[in-house]
Amino acid sequence: MEVLLVDAGGANLGSVRYAFERLGARVRIGREPGEVRSAARLVLPGVGAAGTAMARLRELGLVEALRARRGPVLGICLGMQLLFESSDEGDVECLGLLPGRVRRLAGGPGLRVPHMGWNGLCVVRADSLLSGVGDGDTAYFVHSYAAPVGDFTLAATGHGGQFSAVVRQGDCWGVQFHPERSAATGARILQNFLTGVPA
Repeated sequence: MEVLLVDAGGANLGSVRYAFERLGARVRIGREPGEVRSAARLVLPGVGAAGTAMARLRELGLVEALRARRGPVLGICLGMQLLFESSDEGDVECLGLLPGRVRRLAGGPGLRVPHMGWNGLCVVRADSLLSGVGDGDTAYFVHSYAAPVGDFTLAATGHGGQFSAVVRQGDCWGVQFHPERSAATGARILQNFLTGVPA
């Protein structure tokens, strides 16, 4: 199975590539609108700031290509946040493939922001991306912003309040955590994206 990783300037591009290659996928890095529209399976990774990533996508002419594409898309960490309509981080307009606004984590006594560490997943509804993933399975998070829980939520977790850990709208999926750093749970989700979700 071939997967295209969108080069939005995220620092985790290499680690996501290696994680898919360990599963036997053929991985390409994409920066062209035509590649984005035609890829069988597309991943939008990201580590960094929403405004910077959206500026890069606009510079490469990829915003409209991503909005118009048909076929499975997986957003990872910041890449998931970019799938939403907007973000508190820089008050930026995002891709609008999922409804709602990404908000800064509240933090509080004993709750540091950014949130860094392993959290258990609470599965809200079944989906092919989560096949073999159960309540309490853990994933590794590093983030300061998160999407609320909504009709699009497949799994939730908490850090000073509940937020979406896994989302889906149509053929767009997103994970707030880093599957490439989430051991067996992350590998299972990446494998499901390669071979389990409908193309």
